[in-house]
Amino acid sequence: MDELNRRSRAAGSQQRAVRSSSGSYRTSSGSTRTSQSTSHRSTGSSGSRARGASSGKGSGTAYRGSSRSSSSNSSGSYSRRNSSSGRGGNRRRKPTPNYLWIAIVGVVLIIAIAIGVFAFQNRSEAEETQVTTSAPETELQKEVKVDDITITGLSREEAREKILEQYHWNMTVSWNGETIALTNLMETKVDELLTEIYQGEPQESYSLDTSGLEEAVAAEVTAIAAQWDKTAKNGSISSFDAETGKFVFSGAENGQAVNQEKLTEDIQNALNAKDFDAVIEAEVETVEPEITEAEAKEQYKTVSTYTTKTTANSKRNTNVRLACEAIDGIVLQPGESFSFNDRVGERTAEKGYQSAAAYSNGEVVQEIGGGVCQVSTTLYNAVVRAGLKTTVRRSHTFEPSYVTPGMDATVSWGGPDYEFVNNSSSGIGIRASYSDQTCTVSIYAIPILEDGVKYDLKSTKVKDIDPPAPTYVEDQSVQPGTEVVDSAGSNGSQWEVRLVITKDGETVSDDVDHTSTYKGHAPVIKRNTSGVWIPLPGETLPDGQTLPDGQTIPGITPSDGSLPSESSDAGSSSVETSGSSEPGTTQTGPSSEGPGTVVPTSPSQTAPVSPGSTETTAAGPGVSSTEGPGAVSPSPVTGTNGPGA
Repeated sequence: MDELNRRSRAAGSQQRAVRSSSGSYRTSSGSTRTSQSTSHRSTGSSGSRARGASSGKGSGTAYRGSSRSSSSNSSGSYSRRNSSSGRGGNRRRKPTPNYLWIAIVGVVLIIAIAIGVFAFQNRSEAEETQVTTSAPETELQKEVKVDDITITGLSREEAREKILEQYHWNMTVSWNGETIALTNLMETKVDELLTEIYQGEPQESYSLDTSGLEEAVAAEVTAIAAQWDKTAKNGSISSFDAETGKFVFSGAENGQAVNQEKLTEDIQNALNAKDFDAVIEAEVETVEPEITEAEAKEQYKTVSTYTTKTTANSKRNTNVRLACEAIDGIVLQPGESFSFNDRVGERTAEKGYQSAAAYSNGEVVQEIGGGVCQVSTTLYNAVVRAGLKTTVRRSHTFEPSYVTPGMDATVSWGGPDYEFVNNSSSGIGIRASYSDQTCTVSIYAIPILEDGVKYDLKSTKVKDIDPPAPTYVEDQSVQPGTEVVDSAGSNGSQWEVRLVITKDGETVSDDVDHTSTYKGHAPVIKRNTSGVWIPLPGETLPDGQTLPDGQTIPGITPSDGSLPSESSDAGSSSVETSGSSEPGTTQTGPSSEGPGTVVPTSPSQTAPVSPGSTETTAAGPGVSSTEGPGAVSPSPVTGTNGPGA
């Protein structure tokens, strides 16, 4: 058996099977054996036992090729099983190991193991370094002193506590019986020093440094000044005396200011001397007002006035008068805001406001307070010309008649508001009055604009807008099959408003401030689609007869027992809008406006206002509401087109 195994190994070493694409292999002698359908084993006498895809294994193991081939040995004998193969002679031969692949895999495994070992070592070193860095410094073995404080044998935290205890911090700043404690500015410096000592090679002695704290000291001084500084108050109007009809002036008040430069120097000197318990007395200087009471009385004057004409409607004029009285004498201090709705309040019958014709969503209605929009509009124009800052403003839905379109400011309780702010350095006063169909508003103040500078508004129509579709009204007094134009309606319009700034008569700028778009009025057409004609008394009948007054055609009686009639009040009174925010929207608050004719018969033709003029006339419909689509937000000087605009 040993001899057989030896020969098998010898034969395997002498032959090399070379596989081709057809599956054949070549022996060492150069002959080619092709796979057969029958398995074979090379004879022992041929001296070359074929090695298959699998190698032999161990002693007494028979070798068997992976392919079957015919025998081509010198004796011409055919292939047969070797009966003398011993134990395992009938087992298949195992594949020959691919040593190249084994070598490659081995190399890859070695590299992978090396990389893993290298990474593990680096990670261990990093963790060890991290632990070393984050671990608290051990006690100093070397003799080390900070000034006269020995920290030998102490940990860093122990050394910190000892130094801070030695240099106890209790520095304060006092003035007029008040005391303010300063933040401990030395804690940062102590931490910086200990980092140098415990993370490096320590020296024998150190001195606590107090330099480099300029920014920290400045921050402390600024905080102290914010608590003790007081702005001086200029001489100004403070209230209004209704009995005398004059504003009351308050005396000027001195201010005070901490001498920050000196306080900074005193704190730094205490730090340098390491006097951390120092009590520093601050210097607070008196600041006199720029304008005394006497000077204020000389400087105050009426800086702007604007006037608009009302109508003959007594109820509406009552509302205008009450709104003027509500804002007359109001004083706004610097930075204070004014809200028309807040100052005037809700327009109610208890306050004396009356029901006047007004437009609500395009409908003529009677509402409490109609007409007050004329007061807010007049105020707006006075505010602009004074140089004050308007913050909230809206135009009406329909063109106003008492001011050039685009220069209006609608208001409504629960709806649009008019607001501005006192952007001057002293108080301002409002004077408002109504008399003889005239509404006047003035601003009383120390001039806000520079000498020779004036503000004005210039409004120009950009285009006309077609009126809405006709509104049809059923009227049995109209003969069936015919239509009667009751109102021709009016065009809408768009206006461009510029803020004109001049100095000594020369135009400095005239930039576009905002645009306002107004809706037109729909034509009203009467028609009768019922087929029943009820002629009016005195109207000529088809047969040429006239129906006597109080009589009707026999057999034809109006369903309500009377002929249609118009509101006597709406036909003669001026009307305004309810103040809806945009055309087509639903107004939640009541109307407050309304000069003009109930049903316009021609487009509005408004005369422009010349610079300095305080009166505007118009022949068009005196209706008003909020600004329509396409409105452009005006400048901060003249105001926005509404909240958020």
